[in-house]
Amino acid sequence: MSKKIFFTSYLILAMLSGAAAQDNDPVVMTIGGEPVSRSEFEYNYNKNNTDAVIDRKSVEEYVDMFAVYKMKVRAALDARMDTVASYQKEFHQYRDQQIRPLLVSDSLIDIECRKYYDEMKSSLAGKQLLKPAHILVMLKQHASAAEQDAAKERIDSIYKALSDGGDFRELAIACSDDKQTGSNGGELPWVAPGQLLKEFEDVAYSLDKGQVSTPFLSPVGYHIVKMADRKDLEPFDSLHAQIHRFVENRGIRMQLSQQIIDSLCHTSRERMNAEQILDRETERLCAEDENLKYLVQEYHDGLLYYNICNDSIWEPAKSDTTGLEKYFKKNKRKYSWKVPHFNGMVYYCKYSNDVAAVKKAVRKKEDDKWIGIIRDKFNKDSITVKMDKRLFAKGDNKAADKLIFKVKDIEPKTPAGYPYIGYVGRMLKKGPSKWTDISQKVIQDLQEERMKEFVATLRKRYTVVVDEEILKTVNNH
Repeated sequence: MSKKIFFTSYLILAMLSGAAAQDNDPVVMTIGGEPVSRSEFEYNYNKNNTDAVIDRKSVEEYVDMFAVYKMKVRAALDARMDTVASYQKEFHQYRDQQIRPLLVSDSLIDIECRKYYDEMKSSLAGKQLLKPAHILVMLKQHASAAEQDAAKERIDSIYKALSDGGDFRELAIACSDDKQTGSNGGELPWVAPGQLLKEFEDVAYSLDKGQVSTPFLSPVGYHIVKMADRKDLEPFDSLHAQIHRFVENRGIRMQLSQQIIDSLCHTSRERMNAEQILDRETERLCAEDENLKYLVQEYHDGLLYYNICNDSIWEPAKSDTTGLEKYFKKNKRKYSWKVPHFNGMVYYCKYSNDVAAVKKAVRKKEDDKWIGIIRDKFNKDSITVKMDKRLFAKGDNKAADKLIFKVKDIEPKTPAGYPYIGYVGRMLKKGPSKWTDISQKVIQDLQEERMKEFVATLRKRYTVVVDEEILKTVNNH
């Protein structure tokens, strides 16, 4: 193990072990001899049994679920999954999302807010903020003389309507080519100098509140501007909350946290690198905040839980075609059904000749190859065939109901431009004939069976001892 990984693992384990033996946070259970504090159990129980959870568990009911979860985490640790580079990288990404922003004090954010305000004030150069509204008749660059004349005629007709008493907002909604502002009556947000096209800005700043400009040309077309409002920049204190949200949304905390980490690396007597600094700061912050400690632990344990389930059960079962076929044959009776199903494909064609051509192309080919065959033979240059491939029951698809299940008085809809329908596949009356007919269900069932076997081995490996008296005090102390 590298020094870096050892150092990180040591700090994490030291941090997560907590103070389970302390009188104010007693041990509620041990798993394979490892203590679990009451506070850790409470954190997990309360997070997974909120009012929003449909199947809420009592404390007693949750004990076994939690114990199994921790046994899987323990197995992953024993398998040294926490030392794998990919795990380390992913865990640190999760952890850093929580820890890095906490390195930045609110006073530093306030300094950034003040800096942004001063820059904004300086950019105004004594001018006011404007809230203009406009109507745009767009004119592309290098427009022909005829296009220019048409645009000029259109903007003039809109201006005449305004001069005759037309409502600016209604005309903006109806006529403006700027659809983003047009739907709001042409109104723009508050703007400062330098935020608009120069031609637009020059006209806007010449208008008093309520005044409407004559038509003018900018690089994007013809405008008519109405000055909805204008004002002086408010004092910093009145804008503080708004500026604070703005700089936070720009990710300022992450930027400042990197500066802080770089500084700590530079001044560290131990010559720590950035990762080691983050390890140290994680330990410090988690010691100060129990909820943060268990949130970091949740990332740590959750990734280990996923990795061991995925690597030991989910992926091996998914790729074990021999095991899946054997499981299906052994349990075939439970997959039977009372109504016929159709395993195949309903497809829609642009051209009538393709209905027979598709059926011929996939005939005698394994059904998992059909999509690739159609993609290469019919849809290589453009989409001429659209497919719906799956296991159909009556009522799943109107085209299947009409053509396959012979349902009367039903008219299937086809995708626009694809009026011709075909189908290919097998009718299954009593149940699936092979596991691939219901592959997702069989995979899921085999995964569940192997997971039960895996948990049984964990129960033998890691003895769980629950202190019933301490358990009674959960959320009640």
